[in-house]
Amino acid sequence: MRRDELQTKILAILEDDFEFEHPGLDDNLRDEHGFDSIDAIELLGKIELMLGFSLSRAEKEKAMSIRTINDILDYIEKIQASHQQ
Repeated sequence: MRRDELQTKILAILEDDFEFEHPGLDDNLRDEHGFDSIDAIELLGKIELMLGFSLSRAEKEKAMSIRTINDILDYIEKIQASHQQ
């Protein structure tokens, strides 16, 4: 999936499922939208469904440094690339 497609899907998830209103790509999700660790776990589950495969424990641990939507997009692109090899 291309970055623009990923961005559209992630923004839709954040707006529909987490009730974000007009999130910016560089907003700090925790500080500006109240995104917490429970939300992060739920989002990872939605990312797995979107990608069509389960993330490894190590891949999930790498997600803990995510702070912005751009971080999410970078993370997904790296995951996709590693699974295409």
